[in-house]
Amino acid sequence: MVSFREAMGLIVPYARRRVVEQIKAVAIIVIYLIFFQSLVLGIPIAEASVIALGLSLVVFGLTFFMEGLVLGLMPLGEVIGIKLPQKSKLPVILSFAFILGMGATFAEPAVGILKAAGSSVKAWEAPLLFMLLNKHSTALVYAVGIGVGVAVVAGMLRFLFNWSLKPFIYGLTLAVAGISVWCYFDPNLIYITGLAWDCGGVTTGPVTVPLVLALGIGVCRVVGSKDSAASGFGVVTLASLFPVLSVLILGLSLAGAVPKPLPQAEFLSSGHRSHVEVLFEDQAALTRYVLENASPQGQLAYFDGNAAALDAAKVQSGTSKAASQLRTPLEVLRANTIVAWQAIIPLSLFMLLILVGLLREKLPRADEIALGIAFAVVGMTIFNIGIELGLAKLGNQVGNKLPSAYQAILLPEEARTIPDFAASLVQRAVGPDGKVQEFYYRVDHHGYKATPFEANQFDQARHEYNYVPTRGPLFGGERGIAGIAVVLVFAFVMGYGATLAEPALNALGGTVEQITVGTFKKTVLMQAVALGVGVGIALGVAKIIWDLPLVWLLVPPYLALMLVSWMSTEEFVNIGWDSAGVTTGPITVPLVLAMGLGIGGQAGVVEGFGILAMASVCPILSVLGVGLVVTKRRQAALAETGTVSKDTSLNQVIPAVAKGVPQT
Repeated sequence: MVSFREAMGLIVPYARRRVVEQIKAVAIIVIYLIFFQSLVLGIPIAEASVIALGLSLVVFGLTFFMEGLVLGLMPLGEVIGIKLPQKSKLPVILSFAFILGMGATFAEPAVGILKAAGSSVKAWEAPLLFMLLNKHSTALVYAVGIGVGVAVVAGMLRFLFNWSLKPFIYGLTLAVAGISVWCYFDPNLIYITGLAWDCGGVTTGPVTVPLVLALGIGVCRVVGSKDSAASGFGVVTLASLFPVLSVLILGLSLAGAVPKPLPQAEFLSSGHRSHVEVLFEDQAALTRYVLENASPQGQLAYFDGNAAALDAAKVQSGTSKAASQLRTPLEVLRANTIVAWQAIIPLSLFMLLILVGLLREKLPRADEIALGIAFAVVGMTIFNIGIELGLAKLGNQVGNKLPSAYQAILLPEEARTIPDFAASLVQRAVGPDGKVQEFYYRVDHHGYKATPFEANQFDQARHEYNYVPTRGPLFGGERGIAGIAVVLVFAFVMGYGATLAEPALNALGGTVEQITVGTFKKTVLMQAVALGVGVGIALGVAKIIWDLPLVWLLVPPYLALMLVSWMSTEEFVNIGWDSAGVTTGPITVPLVLAMGLGIGGQAGVVEGFGILAMASVCPILSVLGVGLVVTKRRQAALAETGTVSKDTSLNQVIPAVAKGVPQT
């Protein structure tokens, strides 16, 4: 019998190691973001104590969650993967694979970020995108889940029949690239391409990848071919591409039911009311949205110029809004607990039902699996609260402040009311263009400072002026190249450093070096992936800053990948395309999505998606490019030893190394 003290002596060191692992995964990127905003931009972190609490919850939540996966869900997936091919026929195996893929998607922590992104999109600027992220956010998640389910089915077929990944890549890439080009010419569809491509990065997280690989390992042990050393790779690639296709198809199916983007006042006028209402649950939701998000001109247009009706609606809405915003900690806990239960429990029950009911197998280590499922639920609950309080707040805040490097931005969190403000304090000046500007002198610790006067912030009845400080541009002039260069360098370093800190990349590098018998060194792979991610995030940020169509940035590298994939060996194609999956971890995805939306809000663009998409394609290109160079050099070294001829194909180089040829 183990005493309590002895049990604690075993548990505490183990738990400490697991917590330290998650701290290492979180610390580098979080410290970098805080350092950049506080020291480089000179803007303090708002709600620092709340964000610190949220980040602590992220660490502990992720620790519990990952332990729950290892103890509970992954063993179930592997056991079912072994027993299912022995006792069931192909249709049953594929049906299970499809449902598992869907269920794993719903359990992904980062999927919830997609729903939260809806608040940053304006209905009149991108009606279809707005409807997908708000009214049909559940349908969006289901579309992503269906895409992952189909991907897992395709992956199981590859495991079973040892199919090449290349035909899947060619077909899927050309399909999604073709649809994306088509969407570019439609005023509504163009804005869903960034969302669709980013969904591919959201799906390859800590739930989907381990579960699917556990199932695949089980299947391969029974019926898989032993000829392909890298046959375990490729599922992550399919789980990234199929969701992009499914979300694009969902957008195409809904495009005919939504109005076109229009100027705000015209969009909200009574003449378009019937078309606009389809974006919302009901007319009350539309009215509430207008009062909370539209400009005074747009609000007046919505009420047909009736100022009295507008004022009455504002009074009523203000009362209900104040009541709805009072969310207690208990309500936050309850909401996130429900989300965790809905994500984990149905998936676990389904796997248990298959194992016990269909396969007639006893539950192995029932106590461990039950504990693992409980850990997963608790961990996901804590992690989701941490995202809400910490990661999402920090990412959005940094994204909002980054543009101060190249343009002036408002700092609403530092706003304050100036009492006893009189209209006589306001002065006027004329600019070089002849435009008259109003300003007043404000006293701060630097002395007297001329400050622009905003008439809509002056309450004449109360003699109060709401002063909102501005910041920037910090480097050069307004939208100067120096300031933009600082932001792009920041994005590159963030992507590069965060990728090297990913534990999954370190594990992938070791596996690849072993599979390729030293042909592709671990350090070379890690550097190639990190450089690709850094370049990709920088390009994604550039897309938002200059409001570039995503298709311009995505289609050329994917077309280049078609050529590079055709030139590469099957092993390197599997490895290279799957390497993008390690860049989209549970920490990176919420931060990057929130940061992109924050930058987009300050830049005034319609949507801030696309950074994840670029962070996925660039490392594939860099890894395959380095793979070609490495394999060519190995081929030349083998030719010098006489092991192979100079005309030997690349597909024969790695097997030749495996036979014991000295490495150079």
